[in-house]
Parts: sequence; C-alpha cells; structure tokens
Amino acid sequence: MVASAPPSPAEDHHVHSTFSDDAVSTPQENLAAALERGLRVVRMVDHVRATTADVPQRLDALARLPRAAGLRVETGVEAKILDVAGGVDAPADVLRAAGGPGGVDRVLLADHQLPGPDGPWSPRRTREAMAAGDVTAADVLAMLVDGTVAALRRTPAAQLAHPLSLVPKLGLTEDDVSDEHLDAIAAAALAAGALVEVNEKWRCPGPRAVARWRAAGVPLVASTDAHDARDVGRYDWLRRSAGAGEP
Repeated sequence: MVASAPPSPAEDHHVHSTFSDDAVSTPQENLAAALERGLRVVRMVDHVRATTADVPQRLDALARLPRAAGLRVETGVEAKILDVAGGVDAPADVLRAAGGPGGVDRVLLADHQLPGPDGPWSPRRTREAMAAGDVTAADVLAMLVDGTVAALRRTPAAQLAHPLSLVPKLGLTEDDVSDEHLDAIAAAALAAGALVEVNEKWRCPGPRAVARWRAAGVPLVASTDAHDARDVGRYDWLRRSAGAGEP
C-alpha cells in the first residue's frame, strides 16, 4: 500500500462565500485572495439543505469568474450527514448530478450534528443523553462513524469535511476514537474515491488520524473553511501540526 501525499498548503478545498449566510466575502473576493496567496486550487463551497433551490445559479456565478493561469477553481456544496443510514441534507438533484456535467465537483459531508438513528442529534442532546446513561461514549462514536461511512458510500463525488470536528463538542477527544474507527472511515473514503480534508478552522483531524489515513493511502486535501477572504489559503495550525507538504 502506497502512502498518500501530505495535504498541500498551495490548495484550499473549502472556501465559503456570501452564498452562505454566515460568510462575508463574495466569490470574486475569494478568487482575488487565492491569486494573491499563489494557490494552485481553490474550491468554492457553500452550505445547502434539502430545500435549497439556487445551486444552478451559484454554479453559473462561479462559471463566470475570470480564469487565471495556474489557478484551478473547483466547486462544491456542504451538507450535514443526517443519520446512521448516511442520509445527507442536500437536494436530491444536486446529489445525482455531483461529479458530472453541470453538477458540483464535490459534495462536502459535514458532521455538524451527530447522525443518530432517528435523525441528527445536537451536541447538547448528545451530551445530555450520555450524562443520563441513555448512551455511552462508545455508542456515540459508533453512530458518528457509521453515519460517516454510510454517507461516503451513498454520496457521489464526496469530500469529507472537517472530519471528527464534532468529537470535542461532545466532550470527547480524538483519543477516544479507535484505530478501528479510523480504519473504517479510511476504507470507505478509498472505496468511494472521496477526498478527506485536513481543516485549518476546526484543527482536525489531528496528527494521529492524519498519519493513519496517509498510511492507508487516503487522499488528503488542505482546507481553511474560510468564511472571510482574508483567511483563504492561510495555514498556521496545519503547517505545524498536520504534516502539510510544501507548496
């Protein structure tokens, strides 16, 4: 088995624009920032839900951005994993078209909430359930991993967004995530041809997961999860902690 390359800080595979209601920069401003930082790849990504209807308009706006030599602009949508069966909170037509002509290049699968057996559980609900003894930490991590693996299997052109970012919000750490869990995610990502982020904003996954996934050959990509053009392509934690390659 050949190890994968470290994530390159000359790329940014997760950048939000004003198409997301929590971002402040336009696609044009993000493009200018990517050029200023000398990036080779920038992926323009914005949040969706199953009811989102304007993805074609977003893609049209991105297609009209000026092209610059040496910089590849790619597209994506970010949607949360809903349940342990791998449901994804994105429009069905967007999922069907992903990776094909006229579709987004990647669907970013996000652990914004715990994928539970009956739908998404908030971090608060999950912590309360653990405190009440209704579920154990092992149960919770199994749900997170099962939902992630199922979503990778079901979603075309997937990219795993900020993997394991939910874990500390549940009062747990990445040390609580077993090697078997990491290996299950790696196997699913490889089988699906998915990309897996190393995320600057959420500082995840940590060095142990990165090393294990690289050894398994999982393709890792750098992402800032920028919501402001000033953060596009800026990597401090990733360069120090996550084995980033040179530009």
